[in-house]
Order: sequence, then C-alpha cells, then structure tokens
Amino acid sequence: MYEVSVSRTFVAQHYLTVPNPGPEGDLHSHRYGAELRLRGESLNRHGYLVDIDAVRDSLDDAVDRYRDETLNDLPEFEGLNPSVERFACLFCDRALDGIDAPEVGEARVRIHEDDDAWAAFERSV
Repeated sequence: MYEVSVSRTFVAQHYLTVPNPGPEGDLHSHRYGAELRLRGESLNRHGYLVDIDAVRDSLDDAVDRYRDETLNDLPEFEGLNPSVERFACLFCDRALDGIDAPEVGEARVRIHEDDDAWAAFERSV
C-alpha cells in the first residue's frame, strides 16, 4: 500500500452548541493542523500515487475556506455542532474535491485541535 500525506496549519474559530458545553460554548480560536493522507495499492504510469502538487493545491484551497472563519457561520455547519470530528469529515470532502487520482482508494483527514487533541475521518475514494 502506498501513502502520500500533506499537512497545513491555520487558525479558525468556533463555539460548541451542545447542552452544557462549558467554556467551549464561548467563541474561541484554535490553531488547527490539517493532515490529508491518501492511500492506494498501485502507482500510475509515472510512478505516482497522486501528483503531490495537486494535493498541496487542494489542501490549500480547503484551508483557505476555513482560515480565520467562525465555523458556526459557514453554511456547511448550519444547524450542526462544529465538533472537531464533524470538521474532519467536512474538511476531507472539501480537500478531495480538487484531486483527480484514480489510483487513490482511501483518504483520511486528521484535524489537530491545538497540540494535544485530534480527530480523524477516513473514507473510500
């Protein structure tokens, strides 16, 4: 199995909307780290699983969508609690939009919420 990974950092804000969220219910920022991992069992005719520059560009586009934003205010979070788990799922879908790589069979996004906590979402491509 081959694997390619690219990561970026950015700052965004949110507040949790669950009952009794404690201090997380107030608007606050996180320094997020986003890592996109792509996996597949074969390489293309050029010896690539995926063009890593395309992965960088796609990840940059996803980061640009969320950087300096309040997640709660974005349409994709409407009516949803902006947990790091949900963020990982939505970020994964957005990051994959710009990638055309038939050899990729699995994608995983890990979102680090500051230095000590993270959540991941994985799906077939």
